[in-house]
Amino acid sequence: MAGILYVVGTPIGNLGDISPRAAETLGSADFIAAEDTRVTLKLLSHLGLRKPLVSYYEHNKAESGRAILGRLLAGESCALVTDAGMPAISDPGEDLVRLCGENGVEVRVVPGPSAVISALALSGLPTGRFTFEGFLSVNKSARFEHLDSLRGERRTMVFYEAPHKLSDTLRDMLEVLGDRKIALCREITKFHEETRRTTLSEAAAFYSENPPKGEFVLVLEGAKEAAELAVPLEEAVKMALELKSSGMSLKDAAKRASQRTGHPKNAIYDGAIESQKRH
Repeated sequence: MAGILYVVGTPIGNLGDISPRAAETLGSADFIAAEDTRVTLKLLSHLGLRKPLVSYYEHNKAESGRAILGRLLAGESCALVTDAGMPAISDPGEDLVRLCGENGVEVRVVPGPSAVISALALSGLPTGRFTFEGFLSVNKSARFEHLDSLRGERRTMVFYEAPHKLSDTLRDMLEVLGDRKIALCREITKFHEETRRTTLSEAAAFYSENPPKGEFVLVLEGAKEAAELAVPLEEAVKMALELKSSGMSLKDAAKRASQRTGHPKNAIYDGAIESQKRH
């Protein structure tokens, strides 16, 4: 009879957040599949546990996944953990869960902390409907393409971001999506936990002068209906053209008008080009 794969949520910063059931599951499993065995060893040490560990992460998931499946089919039980939070969420664990499903191995979840849900709760933005967008690409063109696809997204959006990429991400969000509310949740549950509720323009300016530290979850306001914006798009286009006539480049004028009105820079730019063609 096949064993069971337990998808176990672990603390995202504070080890005190481990649940009794998660600790019990880690202690009873035959072995643990971990993203980084060194990180998991610290958690096991905190719990006073010693368990066999196998490495399972993005670059070995195919080979390691097959080996884990073989042990499960032989009757062993496995606890799957990631470095922090819920495995299989923006994590290679999703492949192992799918592999188990395809081979008739039972999968059970032991819920635990989630940076996505925690950040939403901290954000002060609408949480009834949201979309998780994970990490944006380090490639600028791919990042712009991803953001451009979200221009009309009405739901609150959640992103993960590393500190060394944060400033570029904020500038790109402002350029593509226009100025809107954002909550930047840093080091959730850790000693230096901080939530900054502000706007994209203010956040971009702040972090250009203050190098960010720690891991971030960004919670971004969804797009407003055109009728909800204080200034119609036509007025934003007119503003950009007036700025251009005073000597500013159209690109910079569209960016300035976007920051003032909330309309996406690209929409203002395209509208200005069309207006110039007509006149």
